[in-house]
Amino acid sequence: MKSSFSQLAFLLILSTMAAYAGTPGSSPGRKYSSIERMTFPRLESVHKDVEALKQKRIEVSLRTDLTDFHSILHSHGEDSTHTGGTRPEMLADAKKVGVDVILLSDHFRPPRDYMESWRGMKEGVLFIPGSETHGFVIHPMQSIMDKMDSDKEVIIEAVTEGDGLIFLSHIEARPDHSMVGLTGMEIYNRHADAMDDAPSMLAIYQFITDPEKAAEITEAIAKYPHGMLAAHQDYPQEYISKWDTESLKQRVVGIAANDCHHNQIFLSKMVDEETVLVGTNVDKDEDMRKITAGMRPGIKEMTQGHKPGDILASFDFDPYHIFFTNVSTHILAEEQTEESVRKALLAGHAYVSHDWMCDPTGFLVGVSNQDNPKNLLAIMGDEIDHTEGQVLTAVFPLECQMKLFKNGQVVLEETARELAYPIEEPGVYRLESWLTVDDEDRAWIYANPVYVR
Repeated sequence: MKSSFSQLAFLLILSTMAAYAGTPGSSPGRKYSSIERMTFPRLESVHKDVEALKQKRIEVSLRTDLTDFHSILHSHGEDSTHTGGTRPEMLADAKKVGVDVILLSDHFRPPRDYMESWRGMKEGVLFIPGSETHGFVIHPMQSIMDKMDSDKEVIIEAVTEGDGLIFLSHIEARPDHSMVGLTGMEIYNRHADAMDDAPSMLAIYQFITDPEKAAEITEAIAKYPHGMLAAHQDYPQEYISKWDTESLKQRVVGIAANDCHHNQIFLSKMVDEETVLVGTNVDKDEDMRKITAGMRPGIKEMTQGHKPGDILASFDFDPYHIFFTNVSTHILAEEQTEESVRKALLAGHAYVSHDWMCDPTGFLVGVSNQDNPKNLLAIMGDEIDHTEGQVLTAVFPLECQMKLFKNGQVVLEETARELAYPIEEPGVYRLESWLTVDDEDRAWIYANPVYVR
C-alpha cells in the first residue's frame, strides 16, 4: 500500500507541477508555458518563424582578420555513468552541423587523467581536453593531477599557468563565488535552464506512459527537434546579473555551457502487461520508476503485443547535433589551433548564441572612431582607454532587437541590423540581441563586453 501511494502521489505531483512549467512571464518575452511550447500549434509556428528568419538572413563579414569558429564548451562523452554519448558520436554530429571546436569537460575520475583525452584536429574538428571539477570548467595546458586534491587557490593557479583556462560553472549552485583568478564564467548553462524548468521535464514521465501522448511527443521530436529542445529556454537572469556585477570589478569572459551528455533519452520499458519502468538511457532498471496500469490505464494498451524488456516509447531530446545548435560559443580567433583558440578565449573575443533560431556568423561588436568607422580599435573582450569621438559599432546578419548595456543597465533598445552608439564616457558596454519567434521574444546573442576605461 505504501508503494502504491508513493507512485500515485508522484503522478499527482507531476500533473500539478506541469501546469506551472515555464509559466508566462517567468522570463522576459515569454508568453507560453513549456508544455504549451511542446504542442503542435506552437511548434509549427516556431518552425515557420525560424524558417522566415533564415530567409531574411544576409551574409556579413568580420571587419577583422579573425575567423568566427562555432565552438562547444562544457561537453561530455564517455566520461561518467550518467553520460550516454561517446566522443566518436560527438565528432560525427559536430561534422554534421559545422562545429569547429569542442572543449571537452570530462568529469573528474581519478586516477584517470582528463588531459589524456582527445586532443588536436580530428576530421576537421579541433578537440581541447579539460574537466568539470570543483565547481569549474578547466582547460589547463598540461596535466595537473598532482594538484587536484589541493585547495581551490592552488588549483586555480595551476590551471591558469600559461594559457590555461578556468570558468566558474553552474552559477545557480554558487552565485556568490569569487571570480578572482578566474578566466570567466558560464553566462548560460543548458542543463541549468532545463532544471530550472523541472516540472516540464517531470511531465515527460506522464507523457511516456500514455499511448496517445507518447505518439504525439515522438512525432513532435521527429518533426521539430529544435523547438522541442528549446521549449524551456529562458533568459538566464541569475547568470547575467552576476556577470554584470563581476565585470565591474574585473574582466570576466562569458561562455555558453552546452553541458551535453546525450543522456536525455526518456524511456518506458515493459515489466509485464500492467507494469512499466520509466527513466532515461543512463538509468539502470533498479533506478527507474515503476508505474502500473492501476495508475496509468494507458499502459495496458502500450504493452499489448510486447514482451518484458521491450522499449515501449522513447523520447530522444538531446542528440549532440541538436544540442550543438541549441546554444554555442562563437570564438573569434586567428586560426583553428589550440593555441589560437586559447588566446582568443583569454581575450574574451567570443559571444554566446542560440544558433537554432538563426546562424549568427559574421556578428561583431567593436569600437571605432567616428572619423574612421571602418578601422576597429577594439572588439568584444578588449579594454580600451576612452577618448573623444569613440563609437560602439555592431553588425548582425539579421535585423533584431538590440539591447545595449552599460555597467549592467540598459542604455539603448532598438530594432536594426547595425549599431553605432557614441561612447560619451567610460564603462563596461555589452550587447544582447533578441528575435521574435511565435510572438515571443527570445534572447539570441550575448556578446562579451568592451571595457572602456
